[in-house]
Amino acid sequence: MEWLSVFTPEAAQRLAENHKEQLPLKGTSRERDFHPVCKLFLPWASATWLLTEMDDDGLAFGLSDMGFGTPELGYVSIDEIYAVKGPGGLRVEQDLHWTAKHPLSQYAAEARSLGYIRA
Repeated sequence: MEWLSVFTPEAAQRLAENHKEQLPLKGTSRERDFHPVCKLFLPWASATWLLTEMDDDGLAFGLSDMGFGTPELGYVSIDEIYAVKGPGGLRVEQDLHWTAKHPLSQYAAEARSLGYIRA
């Protein structure tokens, strides 16, 4: 679970808490529209993720933008994202200075309109 080092302890805990809260609500009208807990990015590329929840195996839910103009909601493997290495061995990073101001659905609607995540 080397990928866990991407997150601050607080973000990892909140992502896990959101996952546990959301699990029994999935597919119902009571499903939560969380504010994203954290923003991840690739320092050498335009890929960005706004994540709201994550299970113990690193399967996270959120808004993904790979930089191709088609941001989408869905699940991502943090293990797979962490495995990607950039120049000089750079890896995915958490933006420590970012705080969500809106629920995920609002970021998703804006991203679909713009073709990228503005956060």
